[in-house]
Amino acid sequence: MISTWINTHLLTFLVFAPLVLGLILLCLPQKQAPMAKLLGFLGSLGVFVISLVHFLRMGGHSYVENLPWMTLVNIPVDYHLALDGLNFWLVLLTTFLTPLTLLGTWASLKERSGLATALFLMLETGMLGALLAQDLFLFYLFWEAMLLPMYFLIALWGGEERRYASLKFMLYTLAGSLLWLVALLYLAGKSGSFAPALMAQTALTLSTGIQGILFLAFALAFAIKVPLFPFHTWLPDAHTEAPTMGSVILAGVLLKLGTYGFLRFALPIFPGATLHYAKPMAILAVIAIIYGALVAMAQKDIKKLVAYSSVSHMGFVMLGMASLTIIGTQGAMLQMLNHGVSTGALFLLVGMLYDRAHTRMISDFGGIATRMPVFTFFFMVVTLSSIGLPLTNGFVGEFWILNGTYTSAFGWGRALACIAALGVLLGAVYMLWMVKRAFWGAANTDEHSGTAHLTQDLNGREIAVMVPIVVLIFWMGLHPQTFTAISERPVAELMAPFQPDAPAKMAEVAR
Repeated sequence: MISTWINTHLLTFLVFAPLVLGLILLCLPQKQAPMAKLLGFLGSLGVFVISLVHFLRMGGHSYVENLPWMTLVNIPVDYHLALDGLNFWLVLLTTFLTPLTLLGTWASLKERSGLATALFLMLETGMLGALLAQDLFLFYLFWEAMLLPMYFLIALWGGEERRYASLKFMLYTLAGSLLWLVALLYLAGKSGSFAPALMAQTALTLSTGIQGILFLAFALAFAIKVPLFPFHTWLPDAHTEAPTMGSVILAGVLLKLGTYGFLRFALPIFPGATLHYAKPMAILAVIAIIYGALVAMAQKDIKKLVAYSSVSHMGFVMLGMASLTIIGTQGAMLQMLNHGVSTGALFLLVGMLYDRAHTRMISDFGGIATRMPVFTFFFMVVTLSSIGLPLTNGFVGEFWILNGTYTSAFGWGRALACIAALGVLLGAVYMLWMVKRAFWGAANTDEHSGTAHLTQDLNGREIAVMVPIVVLIFWMGLHPQTFTAISERPVAELMAPFQPDAPAKMAEVAR
């Protein structure tokens, strides 16, 4: 029997400690920016250590904080946080990437770096709060709270088109969130609560058409955040124009809030609508896999190539969930972690390259391997992880997703699994082609080229950032059960409504 540690306030501390620290940093004068960065790094590192120590002691326990908070239009809103098998590793991923990102981008921002650090910590509070919130209105508040820090990080420290990219990011997310809020309030009014379990019971009493509309409103908000094709167009712009720290955390954690929203709320609240819309979701996921890979092949900017690879990789996550199988869903959860580690690392490395060369264009490079052998080693390891080489983290997640889709009870499962497998091949094509040209191609002899500026390999600080990531890449590839054991039971419970005794009946309903 799983026991629960109730109201220990550990979760509250983890959520709001970064916010408090960020507000303190805002009060420091601009000339104290180095001190602000140091305090921000040490504070976020402390949050990670505390979360790691306490969470690894969890065993069969779960953390819960649940207290009455307020009433909204006669509907009670609870301050309900919980750590369980569905969010355990995503929370640790967030606390892990935050200090690594601050350390890895230490020298990237030349102006107002203290303010950027403060906003980054506030963003961490929003992400942790959304991952831990169990009351849907509380989840919505944290979901929206993530927008402002990310918006300002892009708008103030981004590239030449930062205003356009930040506004597009804001408008896309707000458009989906407002429709979702309407559906959320409607369902809460019917159930008299923002608790997902009560909402799920009420949803079963509604007509099939109403359930479908409500599910689509939830799905739209989450699909934009993933982003799922065709709601992906904000992502390449946001990634390309964002500063390195913004790109890392956007790929590493923020995108996962969309797929997490599907798992935590949309699927369990609307199981009937999930069955009905599983096929369209799977088709859009496969389109995202192939489309993202093909567009990535055409990119001339390394950062934009990695950005489109995110569209493809997150398509695999959506496909695993749409299969409605236990192994496919477990693969999707593992792939969320894989993508956060590998693609976050790629953006860190691209940022380190840009800090030296002041360009990201593939044609401006060539011969990087001879000038920066240590950088090349780390880039190659992360690249092989990203394309799913066996023994690295990327392989297991994609294999489970394709396995779950192929063996699902849906009639379309085998065909879509075979098409999606092409995305694995295309991923190897665009990543290795880019590496071949930039790292082992003929060196650009122009004195103003990117290669000409590469006079220094990675320093000790940058190596210290990359070593734990590389260790994690191989640990996840060799011991995936470390990361999936805690989610086995909640995933089995989540998928139970979709695993009837007669699989043929399930397939018939979903066709």
